[in-house]
Amino acid sequence: MSFPTRLQTAAGQVAARLDAALATLPPSAVREAMGYALRGGKGLRGYLVLESAALHGVARDHALTAAAAIEAMHAYSLVHDDLPAMDDDDLRRGQPTVHLAWDEATAILAGDALQALAFELVCLPGQPNGAQMALTLARAAGAAGMVLGQALDIAAETAAQPLTLEEITALQAGKTGALFEWACTAGPRMAGADPAPLARYAAAMGLAFQIADDILDTEGDASTAGKRLRKDAEAGKATFVSLLGLDAARERAETLIDTACAALEPYGEGAQSLRDAARFVISRDR
Repeated sequence: MSFPTRLQTAAGQVAARLDAALATLPPSAVREAMGYALRGGKGLRGYLVLESAALHGVARDHALTAAAAIEAMHAYSLVHDDLPAMDDDDLRRGQPTVHLAWDEATAILAGDALQALAFELVCLPGQPNGAQMALTLARAAGAAGMVLGQALDIAAETAAQPLTLEEITALQAGKTGALFEWACTAGPRMAGADPAPLARYAAAMGLAFQIADDILDTEGDASTAGKRLRKDAEAGKATFVSLLGLDAARERAETLIDTACAALEPYGEGAQSLRDAARFVISRDR
């Protein structure tokens, strides 16, 4: 089975778990907007949870719940990031952003509810190491992780000088990398094993993912990507591409993927699916 097919299959399973969770909520515009926001993504973060869990012998049912949690958290971040006060985007995952499909208040509340759902899922009775999973998710998503990265990104838009390569790397380690690290280390954390090798894998892969995003923003197709492109160039923001150039950015991404794959050596052939995932992040078209 090809990697895109495996990814799509896993994404469908995670989506079913999320649909089941949403079905327990009272009918409302917020619930409809939550489901809308969860549609159409690649499901890569959920896939990473599932594969890291399988590598550590975690039951599939528990892994699916944790995978649903990270996809809910990621969807929340996109809904809020798209708001007029932040990135002011009109297209996400090939459909109008939530605040346009409904309104800003509904989008804010749907994002809030998706974040709450993520924590609810990892804390469900029977979920392995629920307190530790919730604690690490809070740290990854909060003001030392993803939110910090988003704040630095917003500040960069009005900064007197463009960010340096080191500053962009630090920014993206929070904005993109923090949730990737949680996803990749979910398996060992649920199993009570050492998360360090997969944390190293995630750090390299997450940065490569963002470089690939910058490349797509430069030369990708908006209809394929499902979102508006060329935004950073129009805003005059520094990116990996603007600082390194296209060829050097591609080379940096490939080197990072080699580093990510090297971090998987302790797992041998059992980690081949994670190697495939790493290669995918720099070959995707959306």
